[in-house]
Amino acid sequence: MPTPKIAVLCCGASLLAGAALMADVKVKNPRCEYLANPLAIDADSPRLSWIVEADGRGVVQAAYRILAAASEAALAADKGDLWDSGKVASRETAQIPYAGTPLAAGSRVFWKVKAWTADGRESAWSAPASWRKGFPRPEDWKAKWIGARGPLPEGTPVPPQPSPYLRTTFTLDKKPVRAVLSCTALGLYLMRVNGQSVVDFDITPDRQAVFERFLAPEWTDFHKRIQYQAYDVTVLLKEGKNSLGAILGEGWYAGRIGISHIVPDGGLRNFYGRRLALLAQLDVEFADGTGQTIATDGTWKATQDGPIVKACILDGEVQDARKRFPRWGDASFDDSAWQPVEVLPAPAAALVAQPDEPVRETEELRPVTETRPAPGTYIFDFGQEIAGVCRIKVTGPAGTMVTLRHAEMLADDGTLYRDNLRMKIYAADPNLKLGKYLGARQEDQFILRGEGDEIFLPRFTYHGFRYVEVTGLPERAALKAIAAIAFHSAPPVAGRFECSSELLNKLMRNIVWTLRANLHSVPTDCPQRDERMGWTGDMLVFAQPACYLMDMAAFFTKWAQDLRDAQAGDGRYPDFAPHPFDPDARFSGVPAWGDAGVVVPWRMYVNYGDTRVLAAHFESARRWVDWIHASNPDLLWKKKRHNDYGDWLNGDTLKLEGFGYPKGGSEVPKEVFATAFFQHSTSLVAKMAKVIGRADDAAKYAKLAEDIRAAFVRAYVKPDGEVRGDTQAGYALALGFDLLPESLRAEAARRMAKRVADYKGHISTGFHTTVHLMNELTRHGHHVIAYELINNRTIPSWGYTIEQGATTIWERWDGFVRGRGFQDPGMNSFCHYAIGSVSEWMYRTILGINPDEAAPGYAHFFLKPRPGGGLTWAKGSYDSLRGRIESAWRRDGDAVIYEFAVPANTTATLYLPARDEGAITEGGKPAAGAEGVKFLRLEIRHEGLFAVFELGSGSYRFVVGK
Repeated sequence: MPTPKIAVLCCGASLLAGAALMADVKVKNPRCEYLANPLAIDADSPRLSWIVEADGRGVVQAAYRILAAASEAALAADKGDLWDSGKVASRETAQIPYAGTPLAAGSRVFWKVKAWTADGRESAWSAPASWRKGFPRPEDWKAKWIGARGPLPEGTPVPPQPSPYLRTTFTLDKKPVRAVLSCTALGLYLMRVNGQSVVDFDITPDRQAVFERFLAPEWTDFHKRIQYQAYDVTVLLKEGKNSLGAILGEGWYAGRIGISHIVPDGGLRNFYGRRLALLAQLDVEFADGTGQTIATDGTWKATQDGPIVKACILDGEVQDARKRFPRWGDASFDDSAWQPVEVLPAPAAALVAQPDEPVRETEELRPVTETRPAPGTYIFDFGQEIAGVCRIKVTGPAGTMVTLRHAEMLADDGTLYRDNLRMKIYAADPNLKLGKYLGARQEDQFILRGEGDEIFLPRFTYHGFRYVEVTGLPERAALKAIAAIAFHSAPPVAGRFECSSELLNKLMRNIVWTLRANLHSVPTDCPQRDERMGWTGDMLVFAQPACYLMDMAAFFTKWAQDLRDAQAGDGRYPDFAPHPFDPDARFSGVPAWGDAGVVVPWRMYVNYGDTRVLAAHFESARRWVDWIHASNPDLLWKKKRHNDYGDWLNGDTLKLEGFGYPKGGSEVPKEVFATAFFQHSTSLVAKMAKVIGRADDAAKYAKLAEDIRAAFVRAYVKPDGEVRGDTQAGYALALGFDLLPESLRAEAARRMAKRVADYKGHISTGFHTTVHLMNELTRHGHHVIAYELINNRTIPSWGYTIEQGATTIWERWDGFVRGRGFQDPGMNSFCHYAIGSVSEWMYRTILGINPDEAAPGYAHFFLKPRPGGGLTWAKGSYDSLRGRIESAWRRDGDAVIYEFAVPANTTATLYLPARDEGAITEGGKPAAGAEGVKFLRLEIRHEGLFAVFELGSGSYRFVVGK
């Protein structure tokens, strides 16, 4: 596999090397609103964060000082002309609000921070960082909305239109020292400055690494808010004549959106609008302090007769190179044949700075095999399923049409398996209002210009695929090169995992690839069929796993707002967000889907200590719980469950006749399922209220949560511990949400383990209960069974999918079965992260890294590694908001060696399986007396006997004898 542009979330082969001693205290990783040097921050008081690194054990930050300046020179001279916090006595290194001079729109802030430790050491200043105040008010914008002139075709929906090209020229009398382009569109845009792509620079000292950006502006409810983006384009400008250009695509705004075919009178397209438009503003600064602004207005020119004939996110893109404008982005280009643009009314939606990382190219893959199932048909296997597009270099006569069709799997005859794109299914259903919109075509077409080598790269679509079929070539030699370009929202890598089992390593890699393929400004369910929606139920169960794998703080900040924007008037949260239809009418109010509106903000708090998100979302979370309660005063969620999906794709949906798998008995009763989530969300609302200081609400919802718990036990739990339905899922939820009295927990866990045995050691849970099953088996003394499940290679299991060649996580346990074939193509994605939630168990249990709700943002955390399952070693890390946590263990004869790294300014509680604390050493000495280690107790838990220690920061090596 080629070297990725972002790290694959695995470690090297050796056990953790000892942490290198730091020569001094250092302050690193300065961030503003979770981002490095952002160019558009709308908040008046953005929050700052950093990481302290220091040698030694038990290092605690005692104070910090922040300087913020209006210029780099002032900051270099240690002049905080915007803000000097002074020496602040505090351990906090995150969520520190800016408290300096109010900032004007477009102003730049340069800042740095230093820290003092409790033992008297003072750090040097951090590397300088910056942020730029955005344009949060309409009056901050000088630009006007513009579009290509002319009426749209009659009819609804408007059929796919060619992409408009827009441009202007301008003159700079002096060489610019800084230039920022702020822009957005109704639709999608590609910006050009002097003919060169506007790209995102990686944050590196030499600013040489660049990343192509895709699909901007990213999906929001365009009726309510439209995100704008900002780019540093200084290096693309010159003194003299310059040009600005843009290409627009339909995107989510005017194009097709998933599952629209089942919405009455949905129109299939144009859910947010019909006419594409651009808003762009270039602010240039010169060395003498003067500036110049170039903005979209009526002087721009446009054409709709360009080479992108049509582009659809679901169906693909058609480019006709015969219509290309060579060097159209240059200032010298003759645009006399283009027409003046039309200045358009501003939309009612709020313009907001994009708060999260962009969708951008992260990896380029080359084919690993090539086959020819028919004359003139070439299929390339890239060896890995991705979300993205293919770039090709091809030659041939003018007018030659080359077609690329994409798929996740191959059929038995070696051709593409595309039934799960649902085109055939919909075509056969006379009740669906489809016209020519059938499934997701995932097809790109390129018409050659006939002038030597030609390169094609789609820009306004993406596909979920491992295989691509190329047809239409005049001969094989005409295809000079082909590459798969993976792109997705790119939060920083946070977690790394590796162990002695290649099966589990492959499983983790599959989970990571699946998450990457489903982050395209929203957390989608799948990247291939005509869906690709921000399904809330999928991310509810994957929110914590996602936080282990990537730094999801900025991404969840954005998506939590999508959830709130999509909330129905009566309090119902949506089935997906953004919600392009009417949430008051359909697709809202479903157990475990709507609850994401509570769970995601809470995960933001637990993982990142973000109280601002809790405060912003508390009222909407409360309204959700109140809506359920109003319809179910007996505290059992029996009424108004709407689509009522339940534990989605549980064992009862498997088609495994002849495999000895039970035909029924897997699905937890939906009433039980719903009430469990009702109680869970209510308890989280109580916790949220307590955190943000709403004591009366905290007491109110804590009592309601306790009352729901009691009602659950009375209605659904027998005195002998049986939970109604007697399912793996039911017990997992009851235990995972702490719904049972202590007296019944052990018996319920025993029954849960028995139900696994009833399924011959296989899993029968669905999307929402699988990770709870794994966690609760471990937590209640059935650790061996949890390891057996994750190591299983027979169907249904994660291992079985890997044995069939899976490179991502499947939607169904039995998406493909050798000897039987494919499952129902109407819903059979091979890239769905939901049951990849087992990665949470792998971090919590194999590595043992667990957050502490009482000390959010990993100010304190738990280390509870549990060796087992035949593993001889495991290691990994998690980049928390306060620094890197490392955990590793390996077996050495009868002993187990554990190594940990606890970041400076944090503490950890360590649980080691042991019968006697005296048999544990640290650094070759009795652990109880080691520096930075405090023995707390021997503790008997459901899962066994543990020696419990408190650790300060530092690196540790424990040895536990037999």
